[in-house]
Amino acid sequence: MARFDVTDAEWALIEPLLPVAATGPLPRRVRDHFNGVLWRFRTGSGWRDVPERYGPWSTVYSRFNGWARAGVFQGLMGALIAEAAGRGLVGLELVSVDSTVVRAHQDSSGLAVAGETLDALEQALTEEKGAPLAKQPPVWRVVHHRPMRARPVQARRVRIVPRHGAVAKPGRGLPGSAGPAAG
Repeated sequence: MARFDVTDAEWALIEPLLPVAATGPLPRRVRDHFNGVLWRFRTGSGWRDVPERYGPWSTVYSRFNGWARAGVFQGLMGALIAEAAGRGLVGLELVSVDSTVVRAHQDSSGLAVAGETLDALEQALTEEKGAPLAKQPPVWRVVHHRPMRARPVQARRVRIVPRHGAVAKPGRGLPGSAGPAAG
């Protein structure tokens, strides 16, 4: 059975980025819980299938949920990419997008990117690949939403129905009404 635990060298990079509460006892099994989260996502199984060696599945899930809400994984990813870039181990050939998994909402097309950001991305790509990109038309597309037109108010027809038991006779109004036949 393959184990998915992080090595000691990897843990030395990861451990300082995991939050520890200012008060209370230090968690003893943080590394086991982190390995349990990795195991769960590497195997694609459910939380209840996390092996007991990583601790109770509910504790592993609770730890993951807290870390996800606190933004720990984004910070961890940024720090690990920065560490790899510092060692010269980052390249654009490592970037991969699988269209069967990544789905974009229909409204996600047409993102307006600032000119400075676009220039910086183009320069970084040119430096990485060593050849300038061909001139392309600008990618600016601003979507203007038309304001909603107000619908015209339509008059509703109201039908007056006599009260239960009250019967109108020909030529006479309803009892209690002040009509021409009331007298």
